[in-house]
Amino acid sequence: MEVRQNGGSAGIDGVTIEDVERHGVVTFLEAIGADLKAGQYRPQPVLRVYIPKPDGRQRPLGIPTVKDRVVQQACKLVIEPLFEANFQENSYGFRPKRGAGQAVMAVREALVTGRWVLDADIQAYFDTIDHDMLLSLLTRRISDRRVLKLLRQWLKAGVLDDGHWSPTEVGSPQGGVISPLLANIYLHVMDMYWQTRYSHLGTLVRYADDFVIVCRSKHKVLRALEVVRHIMGKLKLELHPAKTRVVDLGREGFEFLGFHFHKLPSRRTGKLAPYLWPGHKAMNSVRSRIRQLTDRRRLCVPLTEVVASLNPVIRGWRTYFRIGNSSEKFQDLDRYVWQRLWRWVRARCGSRGRLHAKTFRSWFARCGLQRFYLSRTCGCHP
Repeated sequence: MEVRQNGGSAGIDGVTIEDVERHGVVTFLEAIGADLKAGQYRPQPVLRVYIPKPDGRQRPLGIPTVKDRVVQQACKLVIEPLFEANFQENSYGFRPKRGAGQAVMAVREALVTGRWVLDADIQAYFDTIDHDMLLSLLTRRISDRRVLKLLRQWLKAGVLDDGHWSPTEVGSPQGGVISPLLANIYLHVMDMYWQTRYSHLGTLVRYADDFVIVCRSKHKVLRALEVVRHIMGKLKLELHPAKTRVVDLGREGFEFLGFHFHKLPSRRTGKLAPYLWPGHKAMNSVRSRIRQLTDRRRLCVPLTEVVASLNPVIRGWRTYFRIGNSSEKFQDLDRYVWQRLWRWVRARCGSRGRLHAKTFRSWFARCGLQRFYLSRTCGCHP
């Protein structure tokens, strides 16, 4: 059920979830169970695909076969509670009943008293996880050799990239069902080090491999950088030299999980207070999506369908960023959507004359176009 809800494309065998449902889910699951009981199950290499990043580079993803995703999901359901019982409160990524919004609010709360921030980024984290160290961490809470064998097989299954197979000596491919849990288990070492020995330096907030440390002084944040580098060395990881930086929130801001954080004078007290709003990358990303949905190549699509495709984007974006001081950004996006639809309708109707704005507003209202800005749910921009 979970694999079906998560969706995803086919792995190297070309078998999709729809293919499995067409040929019979019960038969498919019985065959997997028989292979596991007989000790004949062998995971297949993951299919390497690339998705574009906002900076123009490409992010590699590994897509396991549907069969491997089912077995990984079953394994995750069994072992995840064992590690969840020991995970720290500062970890929010890919965990039950936790999410990015909670991490954002934790950073905001820490910034009330903190001014200096270590904005950290681990270089190629998923591609550089040390297998021996990860397996050693797994054996601390898992005693079943069969489960450990499965986990080792998934790590060593290899990658098929453009028809060429290559072994995986390090790393856990992004895209696998089990990969986020393994990534959290690996970085749990850093969480434990920090909470037991170095929490006096500042507040650590981690979402998967993306984390920040909020400190009260420059001395503490520089010491935090030294400590994190030391921990990364023990984990055989490296901080990204260009993306890891120390930030003075009184002079500049930083971005974390799509939000731009800054400390600015409060309108009520005049003292520095934390503010957050959608970051530059997030704004560019949603504008790009709006452009795609209102492109002139979609002039053959009815207006109601264009609006129906825009509404989930607007709702999802509004729900996530409403926790910040996002009102001005939301109003900017509403104007952008309206301008794009205005141009789209004029191009579709072939009008070169002067059309009244109220006509467009009534069309969009009848189609149920939603808005980014809702005065009751948005914070005020400083």
